[in-house]
Amino acid sequence: MESLVFDWDFSNLSKLANRDIQPEEAEQVISNRPVDLRSELRNGEERIAQLGETNGGRVLIVVSTTLANGKIRVVTSWPANERLRRYFTSLKRSGNVGRIEDQDLRE
Repeated sequence: MESLVFDWDFSNLSKLANRDIQPEEAEQVISNRPVDLRSELRNGEERIAQLGETNGGRVLIVVSTTLANGKIRVVTSWPANERLRRYFTSLKRSGNVGRIEDQDLRE
């Protein structure tokens, strides 16, 4: 599996810090089979809002874009509200989204 490369600078790091979210958490959401909520063309770039979980189980919304060089730039992120957390949990039970635990892997 190809590893994802992220683009970070002061602007996007400070947006996450203001919401008490670590950059690693946003990266984990994108890597842990998130749910695409919507896609929007903004300022000439496609931004995708995704709902997913961190390795610690925190459910977040992450908005990102893929740059011309292939790097993923997280634009912003925030904690999911209760309704979206319940929605994500229901989808996760079906096994189609979320991080895969070791016990979920079949040999």
